Amino acid sequence: MDLLAGTAPTPIPSRTQVVLETIKHGILTGRLKPGQALVEAELAAQFGVSKTPVREALKTLAGTGLVVMSQYKGVTVRTVDAEMARQVYDVRLLLEPEALRRTVTHRAPLDAAREALSRADEAGDRADRSLANREFHRALYTPCGNPLLARMLDDVRDQAALVSAVVWQETPSWEQEAREHREILARALDGDADGAARLLHDHIASFVARAFPEGPDGGDGPPR
Repeated sequence: MDLLAGTAPTPIPSRTQVVLETIKHGILTGRLKPGQALVEAELAAQFGVSKTPVREALKTLAGTGLVVMSQYKGVTVRTVDAEMARQVYDVRLLLEPEALRRTVTHRAPLDAAREALSRADEAGDRADRSLANREFHRALYTPCGNPLLARMLDDVRDQAALVSAVVWQETPSWEQEAREHREILARALDGDADGAARLLHDHIASFVARAFPEGPDGGDGPPR
């Protein structure tokens, strides 16, 4: 399990933060698979640190829902199941379009979204594209004018990216998603708040419909 291969995290004073960000990057780019064990002693040796920063990093990742801590199995990368996906995308469908509507209504700058979209288009692999897509969505909701709303979406951001990483391995759809991203941004830049919010809702819902044809909860379609 070589977490460090292919990654170049920005130097950060905190050893815990370095460990945390590198493991997170491995999970969200698919190098660490759902259900894979994360052994403290192995990670500490790989990072050249004691077990303490590794343990703290894993606790933080457990808090964000990316790893699971079990008394019997130890720490493992979270497995994406239908119930987890349903809950995450319920939250996104409820909150993210409204946040974008407020961003456009407030005429907040969308330069960061434009830059993220360009990075996604120029990405050399799935991992880079996934990270750029996450930044695109965040750039749409962060300037909404309600920091609490933005933090609530941040809370499910990593879990949504985990779902996407797993789904993309089975059903690659990033070209369609890229087209939808461009349409959403164009509508937002035109100042059409309701139109941009509607396109974003449809974008999120269509991903769920493709990933879970019968709906993540086994029902008759994606959560609305």
